[in-house]
Amino acid sequence: MSMLTSTKRGAVSGIYSQTVGKTARKWAAALLGAAVLLAPAAADAQVRMTVPPQSQPVALRGATIHTVTSGVIENGTILFENGLISAVGANVQIPEGTRVVDVSGRHIYPGLIDAYSTVGISEIGAVDVSNDVNELGDFNPNVRADVAVNAESRHIGTTRSAGVLVTMPTPGGGLVSGMSSALSLEGWSWEEMSMQSAAALNVNWPNPNPRRFRGGFGGFGGQQQEDPPSYEEQVQQLKGFFAEARAYRDAVAAGQEVRSDSRYGAMIPAINGEIPVVVAADGAAQINDAVTWAQQEGLRLVIRGGQDAIHVADRLVANDVPVILTSTMAAPDRQYEGYDGAYSMPARLHEAGVKFAISGGSGALYSDRLPWEAGVAVAFGLPEEEALKAVTINPAQFMGIADRVGSLEPGKQATLLITTGTPLDMTSNIEQAYIQGREIDMMDIQKWFFEKYMTKVMQFRRVVM
Repeated sequence: MSMLTSTKRGAVSGIYSQTVGKTARKWAAALLGAAVLLAPAAADAQVRMTVPPQSQPVALRGATIHTVTSGVIENGTILFENGLISAVGANVQIPEGTRVVDVSGRHIYPGLIDAYSTVGISEIGAVDVSNDVNELGDFNPNVRADVAVNAESRHIGTTRSAGVLVTMPTPGGGLVSGMSSALSLEGWSWEEMSMQSAAALNVNWPNPNPRRFRGGFGGFGGQQQEDPPSYEEQVQQLKGFFAEARAYRDAVAAGQEVRSDSRYGAMIPAINGEIPVVVAADGAAQINDAVTWAQQEGLRLVIRGGQDAIHVADRLVANDVPVILTSTMAAPDRQYEGYDGAYSMPARLHEAGVKFAISGGSGALYSDRLPWEAGVAVAFGLPEEEALKAVTINPAQFMGIADRVGSLEPGKQATLLITTGTPLDMTSNIEQAYIQGREIDMMDIQKWFFEKYMTKVMQFRRVVM
């Protein structure tokens, strides 16, 4: 018996000793039942435990399986072994020695994917040493986010409890921030969690209309500061850096003697079109200029942010440029915009034919609200199946990991959710998650605190008639 259960029983005994009557007995019985249900043995241990790789075939049988790419299978079975899905269907042959789990009445979905996140590289906003997002300097293409990931981050547990099992930790700062990494949220270390270290190169497109402070003096001692580079100057710096990286690539390919440069070397997969270049741009002018630049450079472009994407939708469709929307749960920035500008953006982009994904808004505290970001889009006109794609297969395709995650298909990783309903609805519960076949510990810091203070309530609560 756990310590939590015994203390709750003591609390209920106190209730019985100080109250009388049928109503009081009902209150006490209800509290005891809730206490026992909410008291796992791990609650007085650590918040979550990393589990070993899958060692036995597992078959989840009887659920409604939402494959995302191949429709919905009623009363289906999904079989996986060695971390990979081996069969999905209504009549799956289950080999001998398989652990069979009855999940009748439940739903199975692919694990959700956050295409823009800082989970693992940002812990407490007010504590600088717990944040490793921004680097010094304007050009840091050799920075890889996964090497800075803290596998013990408390945000990992809360993110997984919301159904988000794959994230793209993304560095920030400067013009070229570095590489987003594809991260599977289970493992002892960043090496174990990393699916693809250099998944996408990140560029922050300059703002053509920066806000400038009034007055010419600032800084310490009233010293006059230099004006920041103009929009044109920053764009030229960006073009020049890509030209230098291309010259470096060509020189290396030609066998010429060149000084090794990790920054230029990291750029080669992006210049060759092997990985996408994700450009942060919100305004219509920014997006248009970024598309023109990417065409000239021959890059695989993905727009991140896309606040004005609907105003350049025709060009995005014509050039097959997808968009990662960084938030649907946002208030309008401009007085002339309707209150539902961000809420309805996914529906409008879908109607215009623009490919898009929805992210949780980058902050480590917000990746766990990714399902609600997609759910809001459904409430404002986006078909539910398209919203599900926006947080599963679409980001997987944009970021080059669709061969491993994003849908439930044989050969892909067994990264999935068992739920009571669609994960995009706040009333649904994520009952269990598997990551690469591992049945993960569903405890997280929020649940731990809930159970801790439920114990306090049970110890001190008195039923008042």
